[in-house]
Amino acid sequence: MTPNVVGRSVLLRRTINSAYRSIDGSLVPPGEGQDEGCFSGISPHPSTLLDRERAKNTHYLAVGSVILCQLLALLLSAGDGLAQTGSLQHSPSDVVKRYLALDYKGARLDAMSLETVASYTSWNEEPTWGHVVVTRGFVVAEQYRQWEVIDRLEVVIPVTFQVIGSVYLETAGFVQEAGTEEVRFRVKVVKNRWRIVEPMLPPHVGQKRMVNLVREAWVKETDPAKRDRLGTLQVELRKAK
Repeated sequence: MTPNVVGRSVLLRRTINSAYRSIDGSLVPPGEGQDEGCFSGISPHPSTLLDRERAKNTHYLAVGSVILCQLLALLLSAGDGLAQTGSLQHSPSDVVKRYLALDYKGARLDAMSLETVASYTSWNEEPTWGHVVVTRGFVVAEQYRQWEVIDRLEVVIPVTFQVIGSVYLETAGFVQEAGTEEVRFRVKVVKNRWRIVEPMLPPHVGQKRMVNLVREAWVKETDPAKRDRLGTLQVELRKAK
């Protein structure tokens, strides 16, 4: 278990213990366990007992709700810690899925996201790509029986892309090439983490995301000729099937 997860587990236990201490005494409802000033030997009126019981139940429900919210928050944050990038506790296919999910959203075309994407690969830099493959989606083989297992530290995982075509960045041109693309991703343990070591593919971006990216470029473009070409590209991408 990683230090972050250990820390969250300790915090979780402290939250539970603190909450139970609150229920045991420090946050008891008004009048609970206190001297009500009744004369010895005289029982409180039944309605007083009923009101007290209702107040007690209401208090415990409120405290319980707070505890539940705190536990959910801690468990969710602990889950994030467990899903560390490339953790050996997880399947190597998770690395491929996360990497391709980011790529599908256009992360490799955004300089601000490159560092995040690089955390899934053995390389830190990529060449300047001249084109982007536009896809409808992808399927990662999740079962180890579908993989080529080199050894316990290296596997090859097949992925199938549903390709629509390619956008060429220099000319803002689109070539429709509908079909499937089969790619085998080699995943290996590097510095105690699963990492994709090959292949280094051009970006594979989802159709809707690519349309939005072209639209953003169209809004920012000031050259009339380039703006017209980007407008045409938007139309072509939307119509592509």
